[in-house]
Amino acid sequence: MNSARLLLVLPVLVPLTSAALLLLFRNRPAIARPVALAGLVALLGSSVALLAEVLQGGILATTLGGWPAPYGITIAADTFSAILVVVGGVLGLSIGIYARGDIDRETREVGFEPFYHVLLAGISGAFLTGDLFNLYVWFEVMLIATFGLLVSRRGRAQTDGAVKYVALNLVATTAILVGVGLLYGLTGTLNFADLHGKTRSLEGPLVDAVAVLLVTAFAVKAALFPLFFWLPASYHTTSVAASAIFAGMLTKVGAYAMFRLLTLVFPATPGTAIVPLLVVALLTMVTGVFGAASQTGIRRILAFHIVSQLGYIVLGLALYTRLALAGAVYYLMHHIVVKANLFLVAGIIRRESGAFTLADLGGLYRRAPLLAILFLIPAGSLAGFPPLSGFWAKLLLIVASFEAGEIVAAVFALVVGFLTIYSMTKVWLAAFWKPAPHAPPPPSTQRVRLLTYTPVAVLALITVVLGVWPEPFLAVADRAAVELLDPTSYIEAVLGEGTR
Repeated sequence: MNSARLLLVLPVLVPLTSAALLLLFRNRPAIARPVALAGLVALLGSSVALLAEVLQGGILATTLGGWPAPYGITIAADTFSAILVVVGGVLGLSIGIYARGDIDRETREVGFEPFYHVLLAGISGAFLTGDLFNLYVWFEVMLIATFGLLVSRRGRAQTDGAVKYVALNLVATTAILVGVGLLYGLTGTLNFADLHGKTRSLEGPLVDAVAVLLVTAFAVKAALFPLFFWLPASYHTTSVAASAIFAGMLTKVGAYAMFRLLTLVFPATPGTAIVPLLVVALLTMVTGVFGAASQTGIRRILAFHIVSQLGYIVLGLALYTRLALAGAVYYLMHHIVVKANLFLVAGIIRRESGAFTLADLGGLYRRAPLLAILFLIPAGSLAGFPPLSGFWAKLLLIVASFEAGEIVAAVFALVVGFLTIYSMTKVWLAAFWKPAPHAPPPPSTQRVRLLTYTPVAVLALITVVLGVWPEPFLAVADRAAVELLDPTSYIEAVLGEGTR
């Protein structure tokens, strides 16, 4: 196995191996804990190595099983997918460390860590797969692991949240499978690169219907309007560590699938707004931010803001220009880190005050000044305060909206940004500024504080770096946008030179 091929499979192979070892040593924590940590470090290291290779040598692709593309199982990494694999590795390690100080013994014994590593494998597999059927398979892997994490904490609320999550996602998964079958019947292939040429040679209502079916199914996975209600109904019911990885990565895999479909499988004309998707993006932004404004629990507020911020990301895809796509890629990098970090901060707030509900919080500014700073950084970035990463992410999409002549979209983006400030201010005033309504719980041990505060501080530092020094990240995002608009290099990497 050559080095390029090894780099492509390691982000999937490492967490799967870790999960198997964690199951083997499930009752031996002295062995399981270093195995889990080593697996997360190895995942991040292999992800960074993959991105470095892609940036230096171009798009990587290989097939498994000895069959050439498009017949074999294709694994491919372009700049876009490699970026997301790295961000997934960063979150995987950060949240894994946080979980050591947050997860109780019962949750761990149920199988939190094996499920967690399987989920990371599914996320990496979805980003790196080169065909539509295996994308469906990795969504199934993620669904199983997510359900396991949702019910790892026993209780009626957890079961209720898990049922709501799985029910609608199973409907979306069934729609994906139907779309995959119809598309294979029309084209005889499911390889992304091969589909690019096959779908462009087909015309008729059936092709359009398949495209709409698949995009809609992935839109459900991404929690877009109007089928987003499963997300705020489930994310607040599980452990903080699980909800953080859900918030950071799960809906982004759905958004990634939409990007793949609409730039590679069913490509639109560059510079032409995809109007139905544009409307969905704007409605997603508005309903999400108003939903957040109406909530009184921190995690439910943050869950609705996942929906709202996904509207910005899909806005970039709907505008379908180079600047808009670059803005969407940069927004993904920013939002994954910020949103996961806010959920982790919410967990520390609960630990310091004993509650998630705003009415039961207060006094944390004096009692935990470091926590106040660690909240302000991701909250300010989510709202779009300069010079944090959220400012640049929103600015790119607003400018792209004006350049595309979509003035209404730009206005929506600005207004939703201001409403996001309202939600974050509400949390700040309730948790940090007003007096505590009751006596705080006993302080956490030094070990727990170290394990929970350290990853939060690291993710906050990444947010600051993304904002204060955005040039290299914007350059990488722009390169990803160029590859998305012109997939020739991707097709050649998968199918061979001279193919289109």
